[in-house]
Amino acid sequence: MIRAHSTLFLATLTLVIFSIVASLDANAGDRLLGTGGVAQVEGAGGGGLTPWALITGYGTKDQIGASGFYTQARTQGGFEMGIAGVAVGLNNNVEISASQLHFDLGNTVPGQSIKLTTLGLKTRLFGDAIYDQNSWVPQVALGIQLKHNEDFDVPSALGARKSTGVDIYLAATKLFLNAVAGRNLLVNFTLQATKANQFGILGFGGDNADHYKLQPAMSVALMLRDDFLLGFEYRAKPDNLSSFKEDDAKDIFIAWFPYRNLSLTAAYLDLGNIANKDSQRAYWLSGQVSY
Repeated sequence: MIRAHSTLFLATLTLVIFSIVASLDANAGDRLLGTGGVAQVEGAGGGGLTPWALITGYGTKDQIGASGFYTQARTQGGFEMGIAGVAVGLNNNVEISASQLHFDLGNTVPGQSIKLTTLGLKTRLFGDAIYDQNSWVPQVALGIQLKHNEDFDVPSALGARKSTGVDIYLAATKLFLNAVAGRNLLVNFTLQATKANQFGILGFGGDNADHYKLQPAMSVALMLRDDFLLGFEYRAKPDNLSSFKEDDAKDIFIAWFPYRNLSLTAAYLDLGNIANKDSQRAYWLSGQVSY
């Protein structure tokens, strides 16, 4: 079972960040519904797999927004993943995020799990994904994620070189109003420089390769209603370890915003090969509070 540390981590960081926001007397919350995205696997604002150029929360250029999330997934091969995190958006230009991921290795390594901690920073470079509809120029953001694997015995045995790594990404996001049968369409492309094995769960670098590789990712989401998105994501991943072949990740997701400050996301996730098990697929459930 996933340990309770993720819940404690989320609660603690949520209290800290929301206390900071409150102490700044921020009056956040004026952006449109869902324009901060949902939390992705490393905790940044975006889709479930991929960081977007959008800044988390509902803060405008004069406000501070924040979000907290918890995500749970289990593959048919018995791998179980729980992720908790928080993020703060500063003036709709800068995003700071923190998350912890617990990955239970199931019967592959009975009784063992891996914890991955990620600290993220994202800054908007130019463009506005939503309001600048007179231009095809997307919103573009540059991001960095510092990741540390706190349980490195298994990754090291598989050939991983390091327990700590840094990912750098460039994301471009655009919302096209009335694009498909009168419905809005969101498109995102991300290019990421990384050495991470399985997002960092299995360490960084390996005996096959120990250098940065540029990996593309994309998301497409159709707004069936203002509060309901249906989308698809793809994320390429490097193949650094000779002990197994790492496959790219894909998902189909729905995101529902029943209330302004609450989103619920469900996805069917295909992670491909993980360690000694092929074709690992999972249902992904995530809840997020934002303001």
